[in-house]
Amino acid sequence: MARTAKPKTKRRGKPAAAARQSAQADRPPDARPAEQACTAGQASSATPGKNGNGKRLATQQSVDSAIYSICDVMRRGNVASALQYVPELTWILFLRILDETEEREAMQAKVLGHDFTPSIKRPFRWADWARPIDAKAPKSETNQRRELTESGAGKLLEFVNAKLIPYLKGLKSKPDATPRQKVIAEILSGVERVRIDTETNLLEVLDKVHEISQSDIDPTHVFALSQVYEGLLLKMGEKGSDAGQFFTPREVIRTIVRAIDPQVGERVYDPCCGTGGFLAQSAEYMLAKVDSGQPLPKGVSRAAAKETIKHDTFYGREKENLIYPIGLANLILHGIDDPHIWHGNTLTGNETYGGAPTAYEVILANPPFGGKENAKSLVGFDYPTSATEVLFLQTIIRSLASGGRCGLVMPEGVLFRTNEEAFTKTKKKLLEECDLRCIVSLPGGVFTAAGAGVKTNLLFFTRGKPTERIWYYDLSDRKVGKKTPLVAEDFREFFELLPKRTDSERSWTVDFTARRRKATDDARPFRQTEAAKRAEADAARERLSELKRAKPRDEAQIAAAEEELDGRLRAAREAAAKAQAIEDAVYDLKAVNPNKKAQVDTRTPGELLDLIEQKGRDVAKALTALRAMV
Repeated sequence: MARTAKPKTKRRGKPAAAARQSAQADRPPDARPAEQACTAGQASSATPGKNGNGKRLATQQSVDSAIYSICDVMRRGNVASALQYVPELTWILFLRILDETEEREAMQAKVLGHDFTPSIKRPFRWADWARPIDAKAPKSETNQRRELTESGAGKLLEFVNAKLIPYLKGLKSKPDATPRQKVIAEILSGVERVRIDTETNLLEVLDKVHEISQSDIDPTHVFALSQVYEGLLLKMGEKGSDAGQFFTPREVIRTIVRAIDPQVGERVYDPCCGTGGFLAQSAEYMLAKVDSGQPLPKGVSRAAAKETIKHDTFYGREKENLIYPIGLANLILHGIDDPHIWHGNTLTGNETYGGAPTAYEVILANPPFGGKENAKSLVGFDYPTSATEVLFLQTIIRSLASGGRCGLVMPEGVLFRTNEEAFTKTKKKLLEECDLRCIVSLPGGVFTAAGAGVKTNLLFFTRGKPTERIWYYDLSDRKVGKKTPLVAEDFREFFELLPKRTDSERSWTVDFTARRRKATDDARPFRQTEAAKRAEADAARERLSELKRAKPRDEAQIAAAEEELDGRLRAAREAAAKAQAIEDAVYDLKAVNPNKKAQVDTRTPGELLDLIEQKGRDVAKALTALRAMV
């Protein structure tokens, strides 16, 4: 498969971070060496395998509880809403886990006899300024936090605002900055100062964040932050937070990634990546395949495959200042050393960081829907519209490489609307340039927790040949609520039927080629009528012209000729409109399950009357009992 040429990232000769999943698999979660030391030469204060309270975070609920307790302190510290405390916690938590990651990498490099240079120098590493003071450690041990807190109240807060944050933001300006250092700087790019109001509250947050250790979290997730964000971003995406567009339910993401099946060597792109959920899940999926021993491209070793995944695989764009750093942090803490996420609006092409390839082998996305774009965003689109979901669909089609595959979420309105030219022509473009092989009708309510009640569908298509047949799978009857979200079992039959696109009670196939041919046949009489009426109109126009040139002018004949011309043109327009409606109806792609059995009430009128009478007696009896109690 052809790939667009792009400059290779220059390596610095230092060993890359070991893959997170390999590290998890190589040792049980409690087997981290007790002698493991910080790169700065200081012993970690956290007991290996313990979070400081002697508890393990074995479930999602326990992880959520630990995180929410930190958020409670932040709210007390004047960081009131999720839109404030999620970004604040992101960069703090990122520095904590980055420090632990580089601890492990330093130990691995030492075992292999390699040199290792940390991304952050002393005294700006977490172990220097944020790690809780170990009461048992000798006073001679250097600890920036101890020195600052013993220097007087407010000194630590002053250090973070005046020295730490400027240092971290300036890492990308270093002449020899590594990719990881550039990402660290970008994650801190929007941070001017700590939002937490007092040093006391900041210290409590640091202590609680330090308790979250990679070795404490159940290894069913690849990395700590993936579990942390599972609950935390849901909070951020709850209705009323104005951030619902950034949260896609995890099982929806997993389903799309599994159905698309990204391969080593393919570039994976999300043009509206938000917090990076699709890219992070793709990384987990691809690394798991490498670790499980599945076949790789010819001549590619497993070590080389992991390097490709970490450095040359994931791309994205995100325009929101608040969300962009969170996406970067999420990706780098999922083991993606080079998360190629650009800060800018995909629809306008403007970006303040980076530059991207023009075509991708895999695109995964949940475009923002219901939004409106200004006129500037519409320049360069084949079919301009203010509907962001339609603009993103056009962008995605254009960004797919030949043979490239896409899986995305689309609001159902895009599928059935044929009354606006941009909607119809965008779908026509999709079906003529891509093979839309599958549509999954999701239940209503999937995005209710994110503040969007609109019904959605999953679309899967490949660019390079027109659509001939569309296979539908219907999940619309599944009741979804806050406590009953979609789970893997809901998609079990879908994945069983998908390889052969088998029909069942929930699935069916539409022969789109036959459907389009029938529409052409049905519209033909109206097109013929249109052509005939336009020919008659041309003749009437010529007669009218002759009458207007004649001398003397016969105004009565001119008026009759004008009326005849208007009638011919009106008849042509009416025939054209009927033909167009028939042709456009082909592009109503809404999932309507032909196998769904209608529930018919077979009771006779007499049986219904008996039921009503019985219900009346029951009500009367209940009322009598209530009156007796008064």
